[in-house]
Amino acid sequence: MKILVLNCGSSSLKYQLVDMNGESVLAKGLVERIGIGGSRIKHTKTGIDPVVREVDFPTHTEAIKYVLDMLVDKQYGVLKSLDELSAAGHRIVHGGEKFTKSVLVTPEVIEGIKEVVPLAPLHNPANLQGILAVQAVLPKLPNVVVFDTAFHQTMPPKAFIYGIDYKYYEEDRVRRYGFHGTSHMYVSHRAAEILGKDVKDLKIVTCHLGNGSSLTAVDGGKSVDTSMGYGTAEGVVMGTRSGDVDPSVMVFLMNKLGSADAVNSEFQKKSGLQGLSGVSSDLRDVEEAAEKGDKRSQLAQEKLIYGVKKYIGAYAAGMGGIDVLVFTAGIGENGIGFRKAVCEGLEFMGVSIDEAKNNCRGKEVIISKPGSRVTVMVVPTNEELMIARDTKRCVEAAK
Repeated sequence: MKILVLNCGSSSLKYQLVDMNGESVLAKGLVERIGIGGSRIKHTKTGIDPVVREVDFPTHTEAIKYVLDMLVDKQYGVLKSLDELSAAGHRIVHGGEKFTKSVLVTPEVIEGIKEVVPLAPLHNPANLQGILAVQAVLPKLPNVVVFDTAFHQTMPPKAFIYGIDYKYYEEDRVRRYGFHGTSHMYVSHRAAEILGKDVKDLKIVTCHLGNGSSLTAVDGGKSVDTSMGYGTAEGVVMGTRSGDVDPSVMVFLMNKLGSADAVNSEFQKKSGLQGLSGVSSDLRDVEEAAEKGDKRSQLAQEKLIYGVKKYIGAYAAGMGGIDVLVFTAGIGENGIGFRKAVCEGLEFMGVSIDEAKNNCRGKEVIISKPGSRVTVMVVPTNEELMIARDTKRCVEAAK
């Protein structure tokens, strides 16, 4: 079974073609600047150098048609014909409370995704474009949608409800939803596989740390709490997002700036590492400036490390213990010094890392010492593979 995995942004399209016989990536690529001029595609057939082409893509339909043409291209393709495709799997950011698992696309599913557009106005419409584009080009191909929020739908009410008037949950479904669910699910289950244990027997804290970051408490294979909430700015400080903030600050800024859009821009685009350091939204740049003595960069770095530590401790308390601590995503997979700084001071919980083992980037490694009560791991995320697996499962279940 060969599955095309698609992740559509408002002006971009990431894709992978996965052969489920061995779960190998046959080809992958990125289309940028769809509909805004200067668009291009970078396509990589596994085993050869990437090819980059400047192509005009007015809409996602033209972009997906070109991707499909590349997949059957004599030089850069990996398929003899598009008939070899078994299904397309699509990443959808928000499923609300309606979607608790991945599902085959039907007209009712599309309407359901549209219903929760107000919860993810920047993401869900773009994600939908990918589904409609595939349907336009390959109308008989099964499509499956995999939701970022679905993994967190196992959270109990005490974890997802906010301490505001309950009517806002009843009437508007204001609650914690959580994001990066596909990543948290993949790395928690993969960690259990590496350890040779049943995920149902483990209490795991997964740290998805990148430009966008979230931590999740995974108890028995299920999400029981997560740091992102109704939107994607809650939790630890991120590249440009604020993390946890007292609502009184929002009221103050509303009065100062005069509009909800201006306040939202502050919290989403001008805060986090960028806002604190004044240097960059990239932790690598912040760390470099901090090493040179920049005080604000030092503060930004310390704020992120402290926040991650707090959530690890809180989730260990919430689950009644912790067996495994997992780092993933850009910072989590590559931040050698960052991981060390987070783990320092957690010895009281049974965390003890081996600095030599921690000296690694982007690969699966157990970085804790043999005697550490908590197993600390680096597990590179693979959301595309998770989407492909769910797509395969949904298609086979429908037969």
